[in-house]
Amino acid sequence: MAWTQPSDVLLVEDDEHVRLATMQSLRLAGLQAHGVDSAEAAQAWLKPGFAGVVVCDVQLPGDSGLQLLHVLREQDPELPVILVTGHGDIGMAVEAMRDGAWDFIEKPFSAEHFVEVVRRALAQRRLVLENRRLKAQLEDQRGGGPADGLLGASAAMEQVRTLINTLGPARVDVLIHGETGAGKEVVARALHAASGARGAFVAINCGALPESVFESEIFGAEAGAYTGANKRRIGKLEFAGDGTVFLDEIESMPLALQVKMLRVLQERSVERLGANTAHPLACRIVAATKADLLALAREGRFREDLFYRLDVASLMLPPLRQRREDIPLLLGHFCAQAAERLQRPLPVWSAAQLAAWQARDWPGNVRELRNFAERWVLGLVNEAPPPATPAASGAAVLPQAPLDEALAAVERQWIVQALRESGGNVAKAGERLGLARKTLHDRIRRLGLDADAYRGP
Repeated sequence: MAWTQPSDVLLVEDDEHVRLATMQSLRLAGLQAHGVDSAEAAQAWLKPGFAGVVVCDVQLPGDSGLQLLHVLREQDPELPVILVTGHGDIGMAVEAMRDGAWDFIEKPFSAEHFVEVVRRALAQRRLVLENRRLKAQLEDQRGGGPADGLLGASAAMEQVRTLINTLGPARVDVLIHGETGAGKEVVARALHAASGARGAFVAINCGALPESVFESEIFGAEAGAYTGANKRRIGKLEFAGDGTVFLDEIESMPLALQVKMLRVLQERSVERLGANTAHPLACRIVAATKADLLALAREGRFREDLFYRLDVASLMLPPLRQRREDIPLLLGHFCAQAAERLQRPLPVWSAAQLAAWQARDWPGNVRELRNFAERWVLGLVNEAPPPATPAASGAAVLPQAPLDEALAAVERQWIVQALRESGGNVAKAGERLGLARKTLHDRIRRLGLDADAYRGP
């Protein structure tokens, strides 16, 4: 959705002097504002995708501010509309908030308070539009080729998708390099899908399979081949047919079995335990490792000839810290999945929180991010994870977010902590924070918090 107007605020006020003074206050605060004198003029000026907020006087010639609120809510329920009146009362405020107004301000008001309300509404609006953009980007990547399940718009992931689409139909054996949790199996499944093969995708974790059963599991066995082998067993390589066998953690495969695997790959045939005949190997082998196999070969812990046999084509999967720009998209995807599965509401994060998450190294990569998303949906995360350690130069790592949004995130964290410590008692929380009870009530409401949620049983 395009952002059609550069203004931060559309001000609807029929009193020209008040309109000009209010616009000046906004501009002095660094905000861009456009003013109109009626609800009808506001509707004519606004276009879909307006990236700012609407500030509207309730008493207007023609349609009232409340009528304009209803129209705008139908067009975009998430557009913040702040109502202003010099004739308001509590009943009108309650009605306006019930009808979806973002906030309600009575005249006369201080410029500082007014600008603060507008800034908070803008921060919320930007967050909503960013979530929409990420959702649209996610939908774009979901439909299409086999590699579209690999989420990310970074150049590194574009290269991975290109390689998958190139190597998939070629059906050559592939060696995937990547850290723990980077998504190596996801890549292997994408290669399988891109191959167009009808056979199965068979995943084997070489580090989790006991050596005593490894050979029979991979190669199969005839009846009587070993004690307890009462009937013929088809191995994974045969079962896959013309599909794909994914050998994860290939560096963990026992050396004795590496010799047999090398022979299988060279001959493209497999011989079951206890058999005298070989069966053609139709499947493709996709191996994955988080280790430097050549370094292991120099140490005598991995066969160098097997490495070169597996490494017909290599695919390097970048760690998450090398594609930080993909974190918002991935996090949004995982949160949506978790919220649907766990039947929980989809949480909303601030720009400051997202900046902190993008600064983190995530040593567990995509798997760690997925687990974090589940904890976030369950409400088990109270604050953003710590950012990555600054470079050796000692330079500070600053969040990539507007200062007012970062400060709003800090304010929220402090208020939540005070409410927890006071058991949801707003008066006591206000004493801890040095704020008047009414002021704290206003901030709690603007931040979307519920003091009762912090009360003890």
